[in-house]
Amino acid sequence: MENNWPELKFQDLADTITTVQLWTQIVGKIRLAKMPWLNHSWNVTLYVSPRGLTTGSVPFQKGIFQIDFDFRTHKLIIISSSGLQQQVDLFPRTVASFYAALFEKLKLMEIDAEIYAKPNELEPAIPFEKDETHFQYNSEQINLFWQALVKIEVVLTRFRAKFTGKCSPVHFFWGGFDLAVTRFSGRKAPKYPGAVPNMPLEIMQEAYSHEVSSCGFWPGSKDFPHPVFYAYCYPTPETFCEQPVMPGSAFFSKEMGEFFLFYDDVKKAADPESFLMEFLQSTYEAAANTGNWDRQALEADFSYFKKKHHVK
Repeated sequence: MENNWPELKFQDLADTITTVQLWTQIVGKIRLAKMPWLNHSWNVTLYVSPRGLTTGSVPFQKGIFQIDFDFRTHKLIIISSSGLQQQVDLFPRTVASFYAALFEKLKLMEIDAEIYAKPNELEPAIPFEKDETHFQYNSEQINLFWQALVKIEVVLTRFRAKFTGKCSPVHFFWGGFDLAVTRFSGRKAPKYPGAVPNMPLEIMQEAYSHEVSSCGFWPGSKDFPHPVFYAYCYPTPETFCEQPVMPGSAFFSKEMGEFFLFYDDVKKAADPESFLMEFLQSTYEAAANTGNWDRQALEADFSYFKKKHHVK
């Protein structure tokens, strides 16, 4: 099997990721402003698309619209059911420039969206219209990042399919800039005590209102300069960190309270998909077993349906 997962280096990605995260926050907040609220903030997320990231369909006064980051042609494309279309070029431009251009295009399409125009989960939280600091955009690097998201999306989708309990979509959180999927035990959780920069505590408490086992991919940060897969649970049993997980290169960070697996280890594996699936499954089992989840009621393998009905 040819290993064609793209190479990701944080030092090459870092400046572009910083700018694009702020751009995605603007687009995500537009979706937030127009969508009905869904549990655990699922109404705000973006999704991996065949060309980049997308809001999916969003309701507005004249039907539905969609905003797409196209990381092939490097354009932001806005389409609506009324037949109108606009686009914003993606190049090394400031957050303020991007913000102004996007809202100008929305006005032309008669899409009225009022947003809280400052970043969440980031410090400092410079208002978008005043942010002349962040402007880096490397088209090659963001394309590689998107290619990696496509590979990861496929594995997370297959992992998600093995669970019959409540489970999130595979979605992209613009606050943390990570691709994630979350499983639920079905039981309520203790009130979440943590704090996140520039994020209302009430939002975090609703996000973690029920017991979860979550996993995903994160490109890293200046304090942790490695693209990485992660897995955690809430609440976190004392013995969660002691559970044997696979593959052998996976490890638990006491400082961050999560299991990690470096993206480079997955890329270099003979079979990256299976290698990553081992991590996803074993860390979920660590959470479910130490948290006493009813695994028999929550798990299933539907592959026999495909065999029974001769679906290729």
